[in-house]
Amino acid sequence: MIAIVDYGMGNTASVETAFRQLGYDVIITDNPIILKKASHIILPGVGSFQAAIEEIEKRKLKSVLQELAEVKPFLGICLGMQLLFTEGHEGGRTKGLDLIPGTVTKIETPYLLPHIGWNALNIVAKDSAFSHLQEQHVYFVHSFMAQTDPKYMIATAEYGPNVTAIVRKGNIYGIQFHPEKSGEVGRNILQVFLKEVAK
Repeated sequence: MIAIVDYGMGNTASVETAFRQLGYDVIITDNPIILKKASHIILPGVGSFQAAIEEIEKRKLKSVLQELAEVKPFLGICLGMQLLFTEGHEGGRTKGLDLIPGTVTKIETPYLLPHIGWNALNIVAKDSAFSHLQEQHVYFVHSFMAQTDPKYMIATAEYGPNVTAIVRKGNIYGIQFHPEKSGEVGRNILQVFLKEVAK
């Protein structure tokens, strides 16, 4: 069973639908007992970094998520990916889950923000299971981006600077765009995640 973390700020219904379309049992919950029984943890998110961390802490989920990421396949989506990092600067400097070293800052770009729309992926990790998705287009909605060590980066997308699009540290993955809104490519990306963490 795949558990989608409910902390009141995620696009949980559309993420649930995406996994159900792939044939998986899914539950949306903020119950630590249920989360601990799940095979995979999905952390979605829409909104600001600071508000999201406040909600996670209010529901006493921060330490639970940090513990689960050590032992279970863990995927952060959009804001959920940003929360994986050490700290974020949206809404004020705020400590994140610190599962992947890095900082989330506003995109310094000549283009309009938020970055909304379809962009091509550039797969930067060698021998990546995502390599077949080079130049495939996915759907973004965000104004902030993760700054992290290149060793954690699987893919970027160009929006002025090269925006971090997919990251990985062990069994922890992050996807900046919305796979659930990216059609067949998005479903393929979710399948790659599920296949890779099953190894």
